[in-house]
Amino acid sequence: MEGGDLELGELLAAAEAAPPGESVDVVARDLQKRFGAERVSFLFVDLIGQRLVRLVAAGADVAEDAEPIALRGSVYDGVLRDQRQHVEPDGQGGRRVITPVTNRGDCLGVLEVSLQSADDTVLHQVRDAAHALAYIIVTDGRFTDLYHLGRRTTETSLAAEIQHQLLPSAPCCEAAQFTLAAGLVPADDIGGDTYDYTLDRDMLHVSITDAMGHDTNSALLATLLVGALRRARRSGCDALRQADHAHRALLSHSRGLATGQLLCVDLDTGLCELVNAGHPWPLRLREGTVDEVRLAVNLPFGVVAPGSYQLQQLQLLPGDRLILLTDGMLERGAAAADLTSVIHATGDLHPREAVRALTGAVLEACHGNLRDDATVLVLDWHGERRRPAVTGPDAEH
Repeated sequence: MEGGDLELGELLAAAEAAPPGESVDVVARDLQKRFGAERVSFLFVDLIGQRLVRLVAAGADVAEDAEPIALRGSVYDGVLRDQRQHVEPDGQGGRRVITPVTNRGDCLGVLEVSLQSADDTVLHQVRDAAHALAYIIVTDGRFTDLYHLGRRTTETSLAAEIQHQLLPSAPCCEAAQFTLAAGLVPADDIGGDTYDYTLDRDMLHVSITDAMGHDTNSALLATLLVGALRRARRSGCDALRQADHAHRALLSHSRGLATGQLLCVDLDTGLCELVNAGHPWPLRLREGTVDEVRLAVNLPFGVVAPGSYQLQQLQLLPGDRLILLTDGMLERGAAAADLTSVIHATGDLHPREAVRALTGAVLEACHGNLRDDATVLVLDWHGERRRPAVTGPDAEH
């Protein structure tokens, strides 16, 4: 068995030389060479967030694990939630090691390896390999549909396919000043809701929108809306001018309307400038209390009416949690979900888990049959405080 430090440069060079669908094979060969690893595989969460799909390294014999694995209550669920490496006997005299594969807070899945022995040094280097695999998968995802295909464990509607292409490639992002995560349900049959974010040197841009209508019509309207917002944002526009561009785009090119909330957060001060275009008020968890942020509400985008949008300000303080919602989280059967209680109960959890709990509560209240899309985005503001990291290669096991 050969040890030594992970030669990251060699691993990345090998990954680049291999076809983009063979990232797991590259990492598996590296672990086999250095530690005699067996049964190496990468498991990623399906589109609806309920099952894990196993991508096995070439040559591995894991036919018995070919079917998707239920996530809830599994050992993988705990690894993804806590972002900590898990080690247990593999039933064959060795050790089964399960390590989170995460990039900037975005949980891509887990790396599962069987080793004959695993001391602290070996476990640390497996974490290094998992961290490298995260970057390799993010890069290779630009060139292959392998991971998109594997995530489809249920039939996905055309509207949902269009809609997912409008979303950021990562539903979660961690930075020194903030952590955010977002999710929408039902993930395999949506049409109308979107969320978006991007991080500049000194500004965080966030949006959440809800295009009216159903199926592909609302997805196409959302495409126009998101395109207009991104074009304005990438041209250097603030929230007010982004709103104006979106409004004029809907007036000029469609007969639909959409609600939305646009935020620009100064990374140095936490001062948030925002526009509310007919959208539900955000919720804020501050020092244990959940309140509605009662903003002035302008008309939705695309409504033919005089007047202009209003730029408002909201000061975020370290420790604040801001929750943005679409009306699908509040209407009809979803109204039975006690979102305030869920926000309280998940206040100490990562935004990823808060999003999962909130969308889960709405699905449960509707008995799994949502009539409308339901989207939530959770933003934790740290300000100058940087939380101790629990992800990446240095996480404890």
